[in-house]
Amino acid sequence: MAHERERRRPGAAAKAVSDPIVVLGPKGAGPITPGQFSEWVGRSGITMTPRSWHPISDRLMVVEEDATWPGSETPTRVATVFRVTGQQVSAALRLPDLRSALELAYICREMAATE
Repeated sequence: MAHERERRRPGAAAKAVSDPIVVLGPKGAGPITPGQFSEWVGRSGITMTPRSWHPISDRLMVVEEDATWPGSETPTRVATVFRVTGQQVSAALRLPDLRSALELAYICREMAATE
């Protein structure tokens, strides 16, 4: 979830997200603080390289990425649903593939449209 330059600047990830930010990853889901988000990104050592962008609505975007972790020899293709509120990312929902991420994003869009 962090680019190389963000890992070198502690706190950059925290400044880019809302309080709270909703996250989804292989170890769970829920709201966390910007500080917890920054710690999570730093602790994981993950590097995400965007490969394709899929706008869903004015607030939702799916980004397909190649993810690498310390010690991994080859990237793993994943996809993340991002929601933006104002100028900050208010949700980062990582899924194992583009299809799953697009399905979730379309569901989120339809739920928001019926509020």
